[in-house]
Amino acid sequence: MTEAILLVGGKGTRLRPLTVHTPKPMVPAAGVPFLTHQLARARAAGVEHIVLATSYLAEVFEPYFGDGSELGLHLEYVTEHEPLGTGGAIRNVASRLHSAPDDPVLIFNGDILTGLDIAALVDTHRTSGADVSLHLTRVEDPRAFGLVPTDDTGRVTAFLEKPQTPEEIVTDQINAGAYVFNRSVIDTIPAGRPVSVERETFPGLLAEGAHLQGMVDSTYWLDLGTPQAFVRGSADLVMGRAPSPAVPGRRGDRLVLETAEVAGDAKLTGGTVVGPRAVIGAGARIDGSAVLDGAVVEEGARIRDSLIGAGARIGARTVLDGAVVGDGARIGADNELRDGIRIWCDADIPAGSVRFSSDQ
Repeated sequence: MTEAILLVGGKGTRLRPLTVHTPKPMVPAAGVPFLTHQLARARAAGVEHIVLATSYLAEVFEPYFGDGSELGLHLEYVTEHEPLGTGGAIRNVASRLHSAPDDPVLIFNGDILTGLDIAALVDTHRTSGADVSLHLTRVEDPRAFGLVPTDDTGRVTAFLEKPQTPEEIVTDQINAGAYVFNRSVIDTIPAGRPVSVERETFPGLLAEGAHLQGMVDSTYWLDLGTPQAFVRGSADLVMGRAPSPAVPGRRGDRLVLETAEVAGDAKLTGGTVVGPRAVIGAGARIDGSAVLDGAVVEEGARIRDSLIGAGARIGARTVLDGAVVGDGARIGADNELRDGIRIWCDADIPAGSVRFSSDQ
């Protein structure tokens, strides 16, 4: 049995206003908290025991997931009261692990949507004899990520943080946010202080001669760190582009949760999800978007690539394109909001007060 640590303590600052009232892993994606997809995929790969490293709004996780038995898991929760970074969070939960020193422990970042072959990563770790193994993926523009070059055998040779010049970009392989640690390696991380695995633990292990193995898996991978990425990830789950056994319905162009009301002539496409108790009015057109619990979209509204927070209301004939509307916000009729605009929770925008010209 392989056990796992799931890092879910981040504040999700880049995702605001989605994360004002809700920790990032609990924001709904394809009808359920995003964390549900990660837990379900881990269970499908044979993981039985997962420790959640929580911090921001930590009190919401356990009431929702309990002991994990409904998912076939044994879940435990450890809260860090001061931010400890990725490495510090891993070390902070070490006492809850049951593994022997040479056993593998899976570690996942809580904001990555991926089709990673988890069993293959564990197998690579075991067969290579590595101390730590990393999931690597290839990206076209690696400047926003940490590069991880490897030799011909897949052994990691360096860690290069966010290179900017062409000379610094020596590979397109990046750290994809999933690891396998030997249990004994976790105990070497300093306790009680902030530690970054990316900037301190991994480079330190490499300098000490430890064996760090990379496994390139170029299946679906998406960092859900921005609202636009989160909306896209939710749509990809609904359409089946991103794998998850936890999507609560058939894959397709739309996912309408029980107790939602959708007018007969409303059109939902592109992986749109409509949450419980949400209402979609007559003639509305919604493409590639997420309408969360209890939100209302009035008649004739046009919404694309946007997220409507819980309890928000979008007025008649209003146009949203690439917008994020916080929980409880009210957008009056005949507004037009585009280009990544974010409307804060409980904001109130009167009818017809925001418009874009047709050439914008």
